[in-house]
Amino acid sequence: MFSVTVRDHIMIAHSFRGEVFGPAQKLHGATFVVDATFRRPSLDDDNIVVDIGLALEKLHAICGALSYRNLDDEPDFAGVNTSTEYLAKVIADRLAGAVADGSLGAGASGLTGVAVTLHESHIAWASYERDL
Repeated sequence: MFSVTVRDHIMIAHSFRGEVFGPAQKLHGATFVVDATFRRPSLDDDNIVVDIGLALEKLHAICGALSYRNLDDEPDFAGVNTSTEYLAKVIADRLAGAVADGSLGAGASGLTGVAVTLHESHIAWASYERDL
């Protein structure tokens, strides 16, 4: 399996509901390093996994739509605990949509999976991986 990973970051504010979250139930900020990994079993006709430039642009656009926002105020996240795991899935699903709509180029049609990892710090991160 071949893979290519691109990186960006998001800066958000949010709060959680539930005792399990302790002090994070209060409004707080978070900065995540975001890694998006694209996978395919064989290289395309140009011997690449995906156009890295297009992958970077799309990841940056997705991250930009989330950054500098209080996710508690965003209609897409109403009533949702926007945990690191959940946000990894949101970004992966949006990248999958970009593959499906051709935003990552014709060669991306051969991709078989995407994984997104959000790094909360140098000691904690969460990922979500999905098939395409």
